[in-house]
Amino acid sequence: MYNTYYGLTAKPFQLNPDPNFYFGSKGHSRAMAYLEYGLSQEDGFIVITGEVGAGKTTLVRNLCRRLQSEKIVVAQIVNTALDAADILRMAAASLDLPFENVSKAALLLRLEMFARDCAKQGKRILLIVDEAQNLSHHALEELRMLSNMQSYDQPLLQTFLLGQPEFRAILMSEGMKQLRQRVIATYHLGPLDEDDSRAYIEHRLSTAGWQGDPCISDDAFDAIYGYTQGIPRKINTFCDRMFLMGYLEELHAFGTREVDKVMADIDEEFAAPPSTEVGTDHTIAELTPASSDIDAIERRVSRMESSVTTLVDALRKMISAPLKSVSSKNP
Repeated sequence: MYNTYYGLTAKPFQLNPDPNFYFGSKGHSRAMAYLEYGLSQEDGFIVITGEVGAGKTTLVRNLCRRLQSEKIVVAQIVNTALDAADILRMAAASLDLPFENVSKAALLLRLEMFARDCAKQGKRILLIVDEAQNLSHHALEELRMLSNMQSYDQPLLQTFLLGQPEFRAILMSEGMKQLRQRVIATYHLGPLDEDDSRAYIEHRLSTAGWQGDPCISDDAFDAIYGYTQGIPRKINTFCDRMFLMGYLEELHAFGTREVDKVMADIDEEFAAPPSTEVGTDHTIAELTPASSDIDAIERRVSRMESSVTTLVDALRKMISAPLKSVSSKNP
């Protein structure tokens, strides 16, 4: 909605991981170095962990974009709430191999034959597994067994495991000793610091063609960092909301007042509603909402009405814009 109003060529704060918007912060640059080192080893597992929204998927997609496709076949598994047999099927599916109504032995044979064919062409397989914290121990063991595939002492498959912080605890558990021995590098991707958070916002805006409109004050950048704590996905969500507000209210500058308003809107919308649980032994007086609860409900209803009005206004703007353009050409 706000792209045209601010002269942007793309949506700068989309949630979908896009390597075109990759920002090499200090942490992301170190993580990229670990990934590149792992690739150079051509063997074992590389583990990257980080909080939800830290940018793990964008990091790996940027790496994949830089890989030489004639040497590496990339396969990715994103749905990991699977048992051991299903993880093999997902691996086969990601490589476009038949996997339905096939026994485990047949799956393993097809995967190995495909890997050997790739090796004959001078290629190797890179398997990227996202949300690794959801994998069962049996599924992780199947992935470890896949990593044993070799041809004349040359590894045929390498695996990147991306997961949330709890995956580190899983790796350190008693049953994961053999897998840990196959991990050649691991890195935890933390949030952006204050300087990188500002640079991240400016980088995404510049990538989308930003020419300084709207301007963002230093205090506004500080406030955004304080609210999002440097988590890229939170920054995207917040800034997208702020730019939408700027479009609707025709703003060309964002300061702390505008940032505070967006914070209040988001906090109000996601606030927990008053408890409605009722016990059989409560008196009528206890069941009567307090005035503070009534006020809170009225504020929420008012906020919902405001949100609906905002959406309607945005739709009207989108619809009326082309109509005005046509009428101006045909007086």
